[in-house]
Amino acid sequence: MHIKKSFGLKKVIMWTRRDIYIFVIIATVPTIIYESFHFQWLALPWLPMAIMGTAVAFIIGFQNNATYNRLWEARKIYGAIVNSSRTWGMMVKTFITNKQAQQPLSDNELKAVHGRLIYRHIAWLTALRHQLRQPREWETMSKNYNIEYKKFFTVSEHETSLENDITFYLSAADTKYILSKQNRAVHIINLQAEDLKELLNRGLIDNFRHIELQRVLSDLYEHQGKCERIKNFPYPRQYATLNLYFVWLFVIFLPYGMIPEFEKLGHYMTWLTIPFCVLVSWIFRTMDKIGESSENPFQAGPNDIPITALSRTIEIDLREILDEMNLPKPIEAKNGILM
Repeated sequence: MHIKKSFGLKKVIMWTRRDIYIFVIIATVPTIIYESFHFQWLALPWLPMAIMGTAVAFIIGFQNNATYNRLWEARKIYGAIVNSSRTWGMMVKTFITNKQAQQPLSDNELKAVHGRLIYRHIAWLTALRHQLRQPREWETMSKNYNIEYKKFFTVSEHETSLENDITFYLSAADTKYILSKQNRAVHIINLQAEDLKELLNRGLIDNFRHIELQRVLSDLYEHQGKCERIKNFPYPRQYATLNLYFVWLFVIFLPYGMIPEFEKLGHYMTWLTIPFCVLVSWIFRTMDKIGESSENPFQAGPNDIPITALSRTIEIDLREILDEMNLPKPIEAKNGILM
């Protein structure tokens, strides 16, 4: 997630420079041929170009609106994860007591139970963000302009393995069990449910509080499912693909429509076709790329939902509920990008 007030011009040019090179060629070649060889038949009437440009603008607007909705939905889901996580920490700390225990625990033993359930929840957050940051075929971070942009930020899920990240939060037995599964986050919640059942049998929670804690686990499953829905169902490829074709068709034909319009202003004014064609093409293609960059909010890109930073915020909150003092620091942005 970009957190600065605006993009730097240098980053924008770097992100789009390959397109600019192509636009210069597309605009220059027909203009030179028209001026040097007087091929009048290269000129196209402006009306069909204007209609095509209007249609492409509507399509780009539709795409950008749809992809922003995907991005905003993902942000709302992770906001709900933040709230449910805090609720989980509060309930674990206040619901699990010796009040009805068959064999009361010591204060240290009770704190260990609280810590186990809260740390396991942090492990769930860790497993979920690792799963969401795994690449999919339709995502765009493998494109050249995005690969270059990666030097401005770091994706921690690509720097360390899940095993290294969750070992701190789980017992050795739990870690071995979780790593043997495919959907690790699902089975961490399942371990939580098994733990709650054992605590109920021992009288450390009553039926009412057990139901409330199970409700939170159910909410977490729902949040995870919503994240997976966005991650595993791409923006419809027929829209994304045809939109790209339409933009490039417009860009290719644009100079042929601009040439006669500038020629009306004077003979040498025809050369203005090149800069204005490049400018208009750049605007259309950049707007198309903006929509493309928002359609996959968990693809480990600079426009992602900052799930690593949000997970760290939740971890700090939960460990403070446990009255811990040695807390990790919040994730900081790198070059204005928060992951």
